[in-house]
Amino acid sequence: MQVVLCALIGYLFGNINPAFIISKLKGFDIRQRGSGNAGASNTVITVGKKAGLFVALFDIFKAVAASLLGAYLFPQLRFAKILAGSCCILGHIFPAIMRFHGGKGLASLGGTILAFNPIVFVLLLGFEMILGFSMDYVCVVPVTGSVIFTMIYALITGDPVGTAILSVVALVILFKHIENFKRIQNGTEAHISFLWKKEQEIARIKKNTDD
Repeated sequence: MQVVLCALIGYLFGNINPAFIISKLKGFDIRQRGSGNAGASNTVITVGKKAGLFVALFDIFKAVAASLLGAYLFPQLRFAKILAGSCCILGHIFPAIMRFHGGKGLASLGGTILAFNPIVFVLLLGFEMILGFSMDYVCVVPVTGSVIFTMIYALITGDPVGTAILSVVALVILFKHIENFKRIQNGTEAHISFLWKKEQEIARIKKNTDD
């Protein structure tokens, strides 16, 4: 029962989606524009940088809150923090209140890592920023980050249950990003440089889409 309640808390936190709420306040559904995902990167594309930053921070700290609350309420569960954080990620990706069509889980993954260990978060963030900017694609960050964090967690804690939970999350994140890698292949995936080269990126994507 404690495992179920801990997972449910995380999942419910994940269902709170600021990208979707902001888009509705703007008069549209973010899942019908841009990349079609209710997350920070698509908010940048469809609404703007400030809104995207707010969404990213909100999604990070909802996972932090879920993780810490799970650990506080269920101290007997060694993996409570990871369970709640992981379910927050899954709740963000598959929110019941949005018919299971949410975001990709990057920011909530970051929040789960931050709640687990701030030092690991900072080190992994630095590595992923270098990787992401060198490849100029956001999608490589959650895929590699989820795998690397799973390995780090296993090495630090030796907890097989938490490691198994994170492995499932990593597989889900990989599955959700398959379409991104397909768009990279055909040249229609937005680069990170979209942040400062918006018009050029829109023109490039449109040209490749038309071709």
